[in-house]
Amino acid sequence: MTHELKTIIQSYQERGEAAILATVVALDGSSYRRPGVRMLIFENGDMVGAVSGGCVEKEVLRQAQTVFTTGLSRIMVYDGRYRLGCEGILYILLETFKPNEAFLTRFWNTIKDRRPFRIHSYYQKEQSDNPNYHSMFQFEDEMFPLCDEVESKKGLAIFEQEMQPCFQLLIIGAEHDAVQLCKYAALTGWEVSVVVNPREEKSEKDFPGIHKLIQVEPEAFQYSLDPQTAVIIMTHSFVKDLQFVMALKDELGAYIGLLGPFKRREKLFDELLERCPDVSETFLDQIHGPSGIDIGAETPQEIAISILSEILSVINKKDPQLLKDKMGKIHT
Repeated sequence: MTHELKTIIQSYQERGEAAILATVVALDGSSYRRPGVRMLIFENGDMVGAVSGGCVEKEVLRQAQTVFTTGLSRIMVYDGRYRLGCEGILYILLETFKPNEAFLTRFWNTIKDRRPFRIHSYYQKEQSDNPNYHSMFQFEDEMFPLCDEVESKKGLAIFEQEMQPCFQLLIIGAEHDAVQLCKYAALTGWEVSVVVNPREEKSEKDFPGIHKLIQVEPEAFQYSLDPQTAVIIMTHSFVKDLQFVMALKDELGAYIGLLGPFKRREKLFDELLERCPDVSETFLDQIHGPSGIDIGAETPQEIAISILSEILSVINKKDPQLLKDKMGKIHT
């Protein structure tokens, strides 16, 4: 959800207009999205983000107009059982969104440094207006309100949410399939960095949705991984792939994927163990090759979907299955 919040704050800064932040703070039953999802509403009716599949937003927009008029935060209750049949009741906090410069500076520095942060939202679980309903952002030990400080939090429920650094994908390779993977990963909301050889004469314009282009020779490559980082090595060169794997042998991330068949992976492992006999089993266990889930993918676009699906299944600790065969909740 961090990438959605980034988009909201960026849109607010670009427009510099009065806005209302809508946050799902509680849920009874089931819904398309879970508590913690947010959207921004401008006074002219423009919206950034969504809190549902599209069915709740019109009512959020309508009730946000009252908050624009009165300046009082509101909890709106949306009962989807009677309107949509989705068996859920949403409790949505609507509050004035006017972060100061100190907040904005701290937020973007936190995003840049890939540090987690927390959000605390105070409310009552009923349709009501209250000037004390509000959200606070906690960056390490410092708290920042979204607007003015409130008088009291007494008697209010609290929704707490820990926000992780944006998930990032490091693509090593610059062929057509890497371009498609970059595009699809960016659409997923991931920050995508692409590693290319300086001699390939590639630019950021070649990779739709790219966050950062890294031009480096394989032998000079260094990169620190974290639990929110996945890597796909797809240079289409066995020697280069091996060089990049060797450069990452002391790193632990969320996922490392290799393109190519099983035999190619085994050959690469043999070479790696011969050159780096001290490489850990933990490192080898995080390598997935061939990368992807068997969905019959053939085109570069389909292969990108296959790879992204496997990464999601790994980071969410889920075994892929058809939802029609799953009993109970489909999203947990």
